[in-house]
Amino acid sequence: MKIVMAIIKPFKLDEVRDALGRIGVQGLTVTEVKGYGRQKGHTEIFRGAEYAVSFLPKIKLEIACPSEQVDKVVDTIAGAAKTGQIGDGKIFVTALDHAVRIRTGEADTAAL
Repeated sequence: MKIVMAIIKPFKLDEVRDALGRIGVQGLTVTEVKGYGRQKGHTEIFRGAEYAVSFLPKIKLEIACPSEQVDKVVDTIAGAAKTGQIGDGKIFVTALDHAVRIRTGEADTAAL
């Protein structure tokens, strides 16, 4: 089992969710986060004054999935979230040792 964590642009959330649904992903966790990557933020003008925005709004997705489905999930997220512009985001994959569905007590892959 693996956890796929993706940091994407907020306006791409619905597109990514729909694409994941089409490949059979049944659950995901979404968190509103702020951060920056190589672009180090940007400057904006508000009421005639220029100011720096160091942390940009992003969406963090977390998907627990079986190991054999990871490549398909990563490719789907990357395809749906891509704009071709700086700040499209990143995808991280980490190992998931154990999972338990609280309601039924199912464990590991059955709990996903």
